[in-house]
Amino acid sequence: MNNVNTIIEHAEQNCKSHGARLTIKRKQILSSLVQSSKALSAYELIDLFLQQSGEKIPAMSVYRILDFLEAENLVHKLKLANKYIACSHITCKHEHGVPQFLICSTCHTVKEITINKSTIAELQNTVKNAGFQLVSPQLEINCICNECLASAA
Repeated sequence: MNNVNTIIEHAEQNCKSHGARLTIKRKQILSSLVQSSKALSAYELIDLFLQQSGEKIPAMSVYRILDFLEAENLVHKLKLANKYIACSHITCKHEHGVPQFLICSTCHTVKEITINKSTIAELQNTVKNAGFQLVSPQLEINCICNECLASAA
């Protein structure tokens, strides 16, 4: 990803633009996610916070911070894994499609991609025709990354 400070500054400006505040603890949690290539759980973030700041942070505080960051479109929650990842589009100024996540089942690296809106619409129609309503168009796709594939060969 880009320079962490640049990303955090952009996130701070984004929050300010609609009256929200990116506090020091929020910045630290976001920074940990930005620097990680893997999705992290709240408890992994608690451990990182302690390592980096020498300060303990309660789990409820981390969950509130993650809820805030998700509401600000700065992080995404991977629902199947119950982990979080920084949005790969934090510094972009344009609107993006629905985020989708490729998750390596070997090394747990996560890559955010976008899928064409027409593909999502087709998926919604298929779901509707099956007698269901799509609650979230976010897909989390189990994959194996090229590095893991190459090292397994």
